[in-house]
Amino acid sequence: MIRIKFSGKLNSTIINLPASKSISNRLLIINALSYSPYPVKNLSDCDDTLKLLAALNSGSNKFNAGNAGSTMRFLTAFLSKIVGEWYLTGNEQMNNRPVGILVDSINKLGGRIEYVEKEGFPPLKIFGSALAGGEIEIAGNVSSQFVSALLMIAPVMEKGITIKFKGLITSKPYIDMTLSLMKQFGIEFTWEKNVIHVSPQEYCPVPAKVECDWSAASYWFEIMALSNGEAEIFLNGLNKNSIQGDAIVTELFKQLGVKSIFTPKGLKLEKTDSRVEYFNFDFTDYPDIAQTVSVTCAFLNIPFKLTGLHTLKIKETDRISALTAELRKFGFDIKNNNSDSLWWDGNKIERQTNICLKTCNDHRMAMAFAPAALKTEPFLIENPEVVSKSYPKYWNDLMKAGFEYS
Repeated sequence: MIRIKFSGKLNSTIINLPASKSISNRLLIINALSYSPYPVKNLSDCDDTLKLLAALNSGSNKFNAGNAGSTMRFLTAFLSKIVGEWYLTGNEQMNNRPVGILVDSINKLGGRIEYVEKEGFPPLKIFGSALAGGEIEIAGNVSSQFVSALLMIAPVMEKGITIKFKGLITSKPYIDMTLSLMKQFGIEFTWEKNVIHVSPQEYCPVPAKVECDWSAASYWFEIMALSNGEAEIFLNGLNKNSIQGDAIVTELFKQLGVKSIFTPKGLKLEKTDSRVEYFNFDFTDYPDIAQTVSVTCAFLNIPFKLTGLHTLKIKETDRISALTAELRKFGFDIKNNNSDSLWWDGNKIERQTNICLKTCNDHRMAMAFAPAALKTEPFLIENPEVVSKSYPKYWNDLMKAGFEYS
């Protein structure tokens, strides 16, 4: 547990953002499928990527993904086409996150995966073999990681794969990211309306480098938005033409008083006086920045309504419930529909004293709330080390900017 507070002066800071774990984990799988002689450059050093890297370099047939969702899902698909018997598990939290849609899809495509304990959940026993492939139908609102896991192994299936989506497609930018990375390795595909088709073909190994993480950048947008604008923040390694959907933070935070200035080396953030009186946005395609935006709006006293949050209920924690509960501690009368929406009409309740933020073992809860120290009394954050899941140097970077913790 740490006590976070703001020193009173925001320092102009140059931040070396972590590499994107979303790109890192996809590239590790694609690199392995291409039998590439080139190591992936600028890999993330976060927990999720280290778990996947360790598994891919292991001589064992037993793997533990810990609390890494993408590692669990990507390995489930990857191991299903590697000849052998494999055992894949996670920590207690991961083993309570459903994986049935992915397992059922792989089994329909010629795989054989069995549940070791509870139906629909890890741990899994995977009997790897050549996969026939074919056509499957998936609800559009399932986790994009399920879809990405299937797409990455699609070229090495005997018939390739055709995915037909039912209904609105969730987190489309993450599927676009996967297909873009596959294209870098020579894979051709078609995506027409609600149908993606990948024919059988070979990956072509190429050198690859991971972009810096736009999701991590969002917390610095929040810091600038909550500051009085006395300093500049420069984020190294971000480019305007990113394949990451979360680059939309430049547009979202423009509404919250943050100006983005791209340079050849990265992105400079400046505070402006222009911001909306009410914030309304559909986060269907950008779920990982919903926490950052909701906390920012609340502490700027901007009423908001965030929709398209259905996948937040099956992340590291139920993020809709967690955001509601933790923001209420700070005096914000947050409401939700326990499904896909979160809103605040500006009504306040009594702020708790001696607040202890419950992170629920969720890295984004810790990172989204820490900047609030700019606007409120010091408070405690439990389990601060959880940030290692995606941004291991987060607390050190905050100290450079003028935050203090003990």
